[in-house]
Amino acid sequence: MKNDEREFLFRLLATPSPTGFEMPGQRVWAEWIGQYAPQVACDAYGSTWATLPGASPRTIMLAAHADEIGYMIKHIDDKGFLRLDRVGGSDAATARGRRLTLAGDKGPVSGIIGNTAIHLRRDEQGSEKAPAVHDLWVDVGASNPAEVAALGLRVGHPAVYQDGPLELAHRRLVGRALDNRIGGYIIAQVMKRLASAPQKPVFSLVCLNAIQEEIGGHGATMASYRIQPDLCICLDVTHATDTPGLDAAKTGSIKLGGGPTLTHGTANHPKVVKRLLEVAAAAKIPIQHEASSRFTGTDTDKIFTTREGIPSALVSLPLRCMHSVVETAHLDDVAHVIDLLSAFVLSLGAEDQFHQTLQ
Repeated sequence: MKNDEREFLFRLLATPSPTGFEMPGQRVWAEWIGQYAPQVACDAYGSTWATLPGASPRTIMLAAHADEIGYMIKHIDDKGFLRLDRVGGSDAATARGRRLTLAGDKGPVSGIIGNTAIHLRRDEQGSEKAPAVHDLWVDVGASNPAEVAALGLRVGHPAVYQDGPLELAHRRLVGRALDNRIGGYIIAQVMKRLASAPQKPVFSLVCLNAIQEEIGGHGATMASYRIQPDLCICLDVTHATDTPGLDAAKTGSIKLGGGPTLTHGTANHPKVVKRLLEVAAAAKIPIQHEASSRFTGTDTDKIFTTREGIPSALVSLPLRCMHSVVETAHLDDVAHVIDLLSAFVLSLGAEDQFHQTLQ
């Protein structure tokens, strides 16, 4: 990873962009990818895409999502404490004692989610339970609602944790919002590589950074209907299950550093998956496998049913500690995903078809 690429990644990860409020991060992404793509656009709700024209009128879309989980102010009490609601799958069990950045009308405001001292907490049952989201309270330094309002805060303003990215030993990357800001980084790197490669793609390449995946894939639905790609690879994160306390019989077996995963079943078109496997084998890229018996839980589920159907497949980056401030990825896996997606796009020829036939 070059210095400018690392700076872009860390800036992207650090920029608060909770579901429904993604534009700060989208502007960072658009500015960077715009150096390599001749066309960058966004839609009414902020899904943003970059296009590299190919030799044919056909289009391959690489889709990631821009939003992160967070919170939203739900109530302000008479002492100036804020109460929260979740935005996406935020885990209240890890929330107490954390620092927040709240996006107010006058700019960002710092606050903390309170943690009543262990000395004062009464546990009469002998096994203290994790708090519910309505149990959480936020201190922004105010003593009453008027002082909260003076900070530019009101009900409906979003918040994210302040924890930024850091690197651990042995090429581990840690931080909040790797789900799935790391995907936006990866598809931007694919765009950079192919824009400067001597061999140009036959298919036009569209890199989509969609909004609102964490609450149902709404951005991918809107953008796919508009872009009408002939083919799509959706990129998201998946659970690395190689940490203590997990049972592979229940979770499957995915290793951090073991390479990207391919998902089989449901939204994943067998011919697209087959081509991905062929490309990975030719490039000696390690691949792990996952099963999808009903749905993938990603934007792939929304993309493949758009209009008359878009042949699609899901490629995932293994991630430990998902939906926490210590989400952990391996930079070797990141590099392998970039290699896989770049090689897949270049493998596409003018005669390639990914539709099922009766013959």
